[in-house]
Amino acid sequence: MNRTTAAMTAITSLLALGAAALSPAADTTPNANTEKCYGVAKAGKNDCAAATHSCAGQAKVDGDGKDWIYVPKGTCERVGGSLTAK
Repeated sequence: MNRTTAAMTAITSLLALGAAALSPAADTTPNANTEKCYGVAKAGKNDCAAATHSCAGQAKVDGDGKDWIYVPKGTCERVGGSLTAK
């Protein structure tokens, strides 16, 4: 790989990272209309810390009773989740 190709690859990578950082993310901010729902998060899609890891996106398996996500109030138990950690 020559210097021009390496430089273009580096620039393209930086532009892609910048675009990803500016894209809108799903709103997972807690509010009066949401509740923590344990046991329904997919692997890598949890909202925050649990006993086995420090923060969001670190769930190792689907449906772990210690991992949670925010859901609209009143929907957690209807989708098979729990309002408390298991």
